[in-house]
Amino acid sequence: MRAVQVITTTGPADLEVRDVAEPVPGPDDVLVEVHSVGVSFPDLLLSRGEYQLRPEPPFTLGADFAGVVVSGAASGEGGLQPGMRVCGVAPYGSAAELVANPVGSTFRLPDDVSFDEGAALPMNYLTAHFTLAERAGLREGETVLVLGASGGVGTATLQVARGLGARTVAAVSTHEKAAVARVAGADEVVLLEGFRDAVRGLTGGRGVDVVVDPVGGDGFTDALRTLAPQGRLMVVGFAAGQGIPEVRVNRLLLHNVDVRGVGWGAYAMVRPGYLQAQWESLAPMLADGTIRPPVGATYGLGDFGRALAEIDERRVLGKTVVHVRQQ
Repeated sequence: MRAVQVITTTGPADLEVRDVAEPVPGPDDVLVEVHSVGVSFPDLLLSRGEYQLRPEPPFTLGADFAGVVVSGAASGEGGLQPGMRVCGVAPYGSAAELVANPVGSTFRLPDDVSFDEGAALPMNYLTAHFTLAERAGLREGETVLVLGASGGVGTATLQVARGLGARTVAAVSTHEKAAVARVAGADEVVLLEGFRDAVRGLTGGRGVDVVVDPVGGDGFTDALRTLAPQGRLMVVGFAAGQGIPEVRVNRLLLHNVDVRGVGWGAYAMVRPGYLQAQWESLAPMLADGTIRPPVGATYGLGDFGRALAEIDERRVLGKTVVHVRQQ
């Protein structure tokens, strides 16, 4: 089968589509014919050997995938039968024509959700749910500010926050990205330049209850300053590539605010049943249309590297998807 592989950790330009052996599913795995693969920031880091996971090359990229079940788990768990439409998530290895994935991280895909949308769902939306429900302890009626709100994690967070009953404010760098955030469901949109004052104005000077920051970089300190008393800033990632921000902890004490780390994968992957419980929490939002991933650019399998370059240059709107098979 064909797969997108990292042969040397020198970045997106050196990825190769290779013929590799088909996977052999274990007793708790489901074998899936992959149609679409989501492209994510961890793929970029993996291609450079900069991610916390460092598999030995050659290895296959790809975390999110969507497709059709070829064979169910030998253990009989999960209720996933041949012919069912599914999506799933793995640390890597999904950018291939077939993937063997644990039933615990493979999910039934509703018939009205496309494969492209399915490939945009698991990592971003489960991360958003973990961020808001588990780590932030979001309460109905609170206000959430989302940085990098036009990207995959950002748009997912806007939608899940609304599904949990929150008011959402999106911070973006351009008017084009503002339009994406509005379509994703942001109640308010502000430009990144001067966002601190704009957010204060929108909240009557009080500030927001939760900030979700998958970007890091120069906006971090101003994001911290937008928090209302007992507000929580959620550190999701550092997509800006500007280094890791530092916190003056006296500010936390003086204003009674928190900075909390969000490591969804490290938490969820070692807790049996947790991912499925998250998916069950998201299912009603998916059914009523509250969450519906905005798919951005789509590419063929041979252009996986070009898709990663778009992420590296921060030109992505919505979730980038690669087609493994003819759509």
